[in-house]
Amino acid sequence: MATMRHEHEHEEEPVSGLAHLRREYDHGALDESEVDSDPFTQFSRWFEEALEAEGVEANAMALATASPEGLPLARMVLLKGFDQRGFAFYSNYESQKGRNLLENPHAALLFYWGKLSRQVRIVGPVSRMTPEESAAYFHSRPLGSQIGAAASNQSRVIPDRAALEERVRELEARYAEGEVPLPPYWGGFRVTPESFEFWQGRLSRLHDRLRYRPTADGVWVIERLAP
Repeated sequence: MATMRHEHEHEEEPVSGLAHLRREYDHGALDESEVDSDPFTQFSRWFEEALEAEGVEANAMALATASPEGLPLARMVLLKGFDQRGFAFYSNYESQKGRNLLENPHAALLFYWGKLSRQVRIVGPVSRMTPEESAAYFHSRPLGSQIGAAASNQSRVIPDRAALEERVRELEARYAEGEVPLPPYWGGFRVTPESFEFWQGRLSRLHDRLRYRPTADGVWVIERLAP
């Protein structure tokens, strides 16, 4: 006799209490009359406040890329500079994110500053920085970070940790008395924003969301989005 199966027999049990985990956001408001007309200036204002509240990790951001086939991938990277040209970060060009960006040069950035109940989303095309810009930043890094960048075939399968550490020791010996050259496979990317969204958490999930988008003549328009 066939065994009857209950409709929800194979549904996973929810993690205990997970559905009830929540916090209320009550750190202020985001009003059109108070934000700057220039999104770069508004970002700078919020970033300075995030540095004060969050500390050195305020520049951590989620970077989302997509393969030419549309496979999305995300990871955390560090913002290393921004101005009217865009938002800069550095990577191994042969890593997974590097290959994604060279094949499909568009990305999304997400900053989350939990202590302030704020998020900023940025979307736009991506370009490689000049070798001169990349070299200037590379040689400003601590020696260990330079050696690490040169030693790592980022995102590639390696036999074990020992192989990586042996490669580091080789490079430390090679460049003990001289400058570590910029690896040809390492450098900067710059995201040029086509839109910004500033998000301020509010009570009862009625969050404030303001989006900046450019018009054809380059003027930024501010629009309120439903939470």
